[in-house]
Amino acid sequence: MTAVFKIPTRITTRLFTKPAAFICRPSAVFPGAFSRGYCQNTYNHPATTMTSTLESPQFTKQVVAAMRALYPEQLADKAWDNVGLLQENIAVTGQDVSPTVLLTNDLTVAVAEEAIRKRASVIVSYHPFIFRGLKSVTLADPQQRILLQLAQANIAVYSPHTAVDAAPGGMNDWLADMLDGHGVETKRSICQPISSSITSSLPPAFFNSGYGRLVELGHPVYLGNIIKAYAEGLGGLDHIMIAAPKDKKVTTIRSVGICAGSGADVLKNCDADLIVTGEMTHHYALALTMKGKVVVTVFHSNSERKFLKKRLQPQLQAQLEKEGVKHPEVLVSEADADPFEIWDVSKMPAWAFGKE
Repeated sequence: MTAVFKIPTRITTRLFTKPAAFICRPSAVFPGAFSRGYCQNTYNHPATTMTSTLESPQFTKQVVAAMRALYPEQLADKAWDNVGLLQENIAVTGQDVSPTVLLTNDLTVAVAEEAIRKRASVIVSYHPFIFRGLKSVTLADPQQRILLQLAQANIAVYSPHTAVDAAPGGMNDWLADMLDGHGVETKRSICQPISSSITSSLPPAFFNSGYGRLVELGHPVYLGNIIKAYAEGLGGLDHIMIAAPKDKKVTTIRSVGICAGSGADVLKNCDADLIVTGEMTHHYALALTMKGKVVVTVFHSNSERKFLKKRLQPQLQAQLEKEGVKHPEVLVSEADADPFEIWDVSKMPAWAFGKE
């Protein structure tokens, strides 16, 4: 086979009026490398190229469509967030991918390995595992190792993050719903509404979207009862962190500001007796207690994780069936966990002292 290679125009500008071409037999240069016609012809002949047919598996497309139907990406705070299909997988001719989705709050190495073991073809990770541009992809970095492992296993990753926070019926409404069990009427509003210029292009169900929730209670509710409601609703938590005024006892609550994750910025203009969020910096909490407010924090991902099991798993299952997927399997990760724990110093684990 005779192949013709083109020298780029920018290299030949000073030498030729047209891009130069030279002819060689590539087998002499690259033995065995040219069994098919992958070489380019001269500039005045049609190019012979390999047509790319790479695309996502149908199931991946259906998962993405289902997630966008449930939680449109337009609702995400794209000023800083990174949502959508973050890692794609590839359809292989003659091979069907497993119709299995693994839901997780955080995509860690342990979760990636769990997805591979359980033969998931798509991971829906609430938090994005890629936030910034990558300058390398190596095994030395845990995030990049995950990317390589999942690419090798042909697993896609989708992240909805703040789209779930903002949507009606999403993460923050789920947290607000935990206040409904006190036999008291509640009035709910959005702390940071999303502009109608964004929501007007979406179905009417998403018109009233935004970040954070303010719940006004019809009559005072004891602080202790609200704390118990959140401890139970978030999976049976034994310990919750409280910041309360030191100069007075706040025993009853009339209003609650709610934001999953790190909610200080979202709730900064929310005038509520009690703030419920995942985490808050020292100075934000200190300022609120000096204003007579109470702050409840449960650790960042503890404020989010149970949503996957309670709401997203059945929602996605039903939506995939609506998309035409036969027998989809939506799993919730067992390896996913908040990185923080609270230790009783009188009962620390033996391994902390070098013992088995």
